[in-house]
Amino acid sequence: MNEQERFVVLGRPRRVWAVGAIHGDVDRLAALHDDIGTRFQAGDRLIYLGNLIGRGPRVRDTMDELLSFRRAILSVRGVIVSDLVYLRGGQEEMWQKLLQLQFAPNPVEVLQWMMTQGVDATLAAYGGSAYQGVAAARDGAVSLARWTSQLRTSQRASPGHDTLFAALRRAAYTERPAEGLPEMLFVNAGIDTSRPLAAQGDSFWWGGATFARIDAPYAGFGRVVRGYDPAHGGLAATAHAVTLDGGCGFNNGALACGCFGADGELLEVVEV
Repeated sequence: MNEQERFVVLGRPRRVWAVGAIHGDVDRLAALHDDIGTRFQAGDRLIYLGNLIGRGPRVRDTMDELLSFRRAILSVRGVIVSDLVYLRGGQEEMWQKLLQLQFAPNPVEVLQWMMTQGVDATLAAYGGSAYQGVAAARDGAVSLARWTSQLRTSQRASPGHDTLFAALRRAAYTERPAEGLPEMLFVNAGIDTSRPLAAQGDSFWWGGATFARIDAPYAGFGRVVRGYDPAHGGLAATAHAVTLDGGCGFNNGALACGCFGADGELLEVVEV
């Protein structure tokens, strides 16, 4: 995967609206869209920080809502396709790995672990179940490949879903702005500050444990923003790290969206 396929350069936006983990909660997503949709302007960027799916019972409706809002925002004068960005979260990473489960050396164990992490909601949304997957895995690679192919077919039967999944990127960042203004890096759950951006690998999804301890610029980025906290510590903002996870998908938690100015300042947080 080349640089362009992994990362998105947001340019020098007027404002950045960053949406935290949704986890298939379409009602909260629709309410958030109603709020920010009236205020989004040409020159802004809208970025979804991953974990769009999983956990919640209405995964397909969530995907449809994302696509519907995309069409609505693109109808605003001056807004272009690159103004909307979608990051791959841990849920999307698991889903893509599940669709290739026949290549895993221990597919039953992998599937069982994924189910404990919330992928069962996405699996059910596209017509599958863990029971079917385990049975197919025990029957052999050919049977398992047939099962994952059926899931792919179901995903492709939902207009736009396949395209949206293919558009997911690992991280996004603003270009170097005027002197003295910090660059912003947007990720799903975390980063490994000992590694350069191009070498993060799975740290974007599973490297969240040390995120709250970021106390200095990382690789030239004055501020790193994430949308999911695996420790469920709630919303948090320091000089160099921002967490926009209101707990959506867990115990009726809120969906959060942060609006950032061009200088990296957190202007407001919308919670629904």
